[in-house]
Amino acid sequence: MIGKEIRIERIIDRNTGRAVIVPMDHGFTLGQIEGLMDMTRVISDVSEGGANAIVLHKGIVKRGHRRKGRDIGLIVHLSGSTSLNPDPNDKVLVCTVEEAVALGADGVSIHINLGAPNESKMLEDAAAVVRDCKRWGMPLLVMIYPRGKGIDSYSPQSVGHCVRVAEELGADLIKTNYTGDPVSFARIVKACSVPVFIAGGEKAGDLETLAAIRDSVNAGGAGVCVGRNAFQRENTTAFVRALCHVVHDGWDPERALSERS
Repeated sequence: MIGKEIRIERIIDRNTGRAVIVPMDHGFTLGQIEGLMDMTRVISDVSEGGANAIVLHKGIVKRGHRRKGRDIGLIVHLSGSTSLNPDPNDKVLVCTVEEAVALGADGVSIHINLGAPNESKMLEDAAAVVRDCKRWGMPLLVMIYPRGKGIDSYSPQSVGHCVRVAEELGADLIKTNYTGDPVSFARIVKACSVPVFIAGGEKAGDLETLAAIRDSVNAGGAGVCVGRNAFQRENTTAFVRALCHVVHDGWDPERALSERS
């Protein structure tokens, strides 16, 4: 569908086939956290750093429409849960594809936790979203993780299972955990027909974060969906710029950090 193809090019760089995506949906889950207190400012910072797209909940979209500065792709997140819930992994749909279309979205995203007690409901919701995305020509980013009792969230077997489930559901883009090993991650990516992005994870050091992203891209990954590791930096714009150099230009982390200003 041409509509979906056009929208995907607003998310993924058409020349490199990669993307730096910055999710900013954390406020729904965690509340008024550091880095997301002034949404208009942080969205401008991320945009000026060169990120390809951001992920927002529907009520925050208006704060991302700044009417000036560099444009950026918009992915509207359809799933939600809060840290106050006895089971924070209990993701439910809080927005529809049709609402996202009305908001001008270039894509939508959903969250699935494989191994969680309500896995079956999340899969059922995902199937309905896939149908709506096909009807509207809307790209779907599936954020999918192995999360449950006794599950290793970073094992190649668990991560590979997540990627396969997302692909079989009909995802256009997939975000999941990095296995920490480029060899095992390369096998996972090679066996998948759609772009696979790694999650940024918990906040880590500049060099450590960029090194993991470099390794994942060299293994065939499509880039990164990085939230707190971007918007909680002292200089968000400079760090996002370094991310983009690693993902799109193939720079070593050391060079990206030294030339990010």
